[in-house]
Order: sequence, then structure tokens, then C-alpha cells
Amino acid sequence: MLTAKQHELIRFIQQRLEETGVSPSFEEMKEALDLKSKSGVHRLISALEERGFIRRLPNRARALEVIRQPEDAVPASRGAAGLDAANDAVASVSRTLRDAPEPANDVIEIPLHGRIAAGAPIEALEGQNSLPVPAALLGPGEHYALEVSGDSMIEAGIFDGDFALVKRTDTARDGEIVVALVRGEEATLKYLHKDGGAVRLDPANAAYAPQVYRPEEVQVQGRLAGLLRRYH
Repeated sequence: MLTAKQHELIRFIQQRLEETGVSPSFEEMKEALDLKSKSGVHRLISALEERGFIRRLPNRARALEVIRQPEDAVPASRGAAGLDAANDAVASVSRTLRDAPEPANDVIEIPLHGRIAAGAPIEALEGQNSLPVPAALLGPGEHYALEVSGDSMIEAGIFDGDFALVKRTDTARDGEIVVALVRGEEATLKYLHKDGGAVRLDPANAAYAPQVYRPEEVQVQGRLAGLLRRYH
């Protein structure tokens, strides 16, 4: 089952593909669905992708392809005439998808929540800005970006000013790099380790010591999925 907004979005994407051969931009989708932010569009697209209705085409801009329509996209009708009309509609959609030129854009925008060492919970930074990111750097699921501050992870190749691309989740395996909210006050990017009955957050810089906390003091808010770096 799809939500009303998911239905509305997949129909809008299909309509634009039929009209122009190019999927709509995030801004166009946000306006068409009357959403407050592009992060809402990203969540809808991720949900449709996970359920197998759409997919992102790698190395293309605005690369959304409709794989299948919801079952109720073509209204069911009684009698042969209704069945023929439904079959014609399905055939028309199939021809459009086959014959349309491939989209030429694969850049999507994800929420940019600020600097990871700013000392504020992730939720407090919702909706400030967005960051354009190549879709090939992201897998399925909801993502956000954080600007890295400091040098505590340089031995992992993460430098001050980099943008950490983070998959939103509240779980992580031992040894993964995570965004951890400590004592509900400070967000930090570190290796996560379970150390007996404690949680250890390890830096990737020999100049810094590991941080050890009680399990209830640490909340995982995401796993590192990729990095973006700007050269000036």
C-alpha cells in the first residue's frame, strides 16, 4: 500500500517522463506536492525505491525511472471495453518508458544539518539547508549531510570541511563510523565499539583518546555512507 503522497509523486514523475522524457527536479516535485522542504521529497522517493516502484539510474542527472505503477493506477472497468482500455493504457505506458530518452541528471538534494561538532542535536538543525549530491554516492534509505569540523577522524580520510553523507538509522554494527548523539547534547562522528557494558567512541587520530560512555548516554543517529570534498 502506498500513501496518498507516494501515489501523487509517482504519477507526477510518470507524467513528466511522458511529456519531456526527463524526470522532474526536486524543486518541481516539492512544489507539485505542496511540500515544505526537499527532504520530504527525498523521503518519498526513498520509500518508492525500496518498494520497487522507481529506481535511480547511475551516472545520470535527475535519474528517476518508473519501474511499475501502483495497482490502482489504471481504474478497473467492467466488460471487455473496460479491459481493452486498461490494456491499451498499460501498453502505452510501456512504450513510453521504452522509447523515452534516458534522463540526463542524477543529482539529488539531501538536508544539510550543519557542522557535526556544533554541539547541537541533529534534530535541532532540521531544514536549514540542502546539499546537491550525486545519487551514485547514496544507497536506498533516507540520508542527510553534515559538515565536518575538526581533525579527530583524519586517519580515516575525513578532514575538516568535508561533508559527511549519513544514512539515517538508530542502529549500527561494531566498528562502523556513526553519528552519535552524546547525552542528548553533542553530536560527534566516531567509530562505534561495544566495550563490555560500555559504548566506546573511537577517533581516527592518535592525538585523541577514545571516549567511553554508558549505553544510555549514546544515541546512534546515522551511519556514514560517503564523503564530499570541495577544493578551493
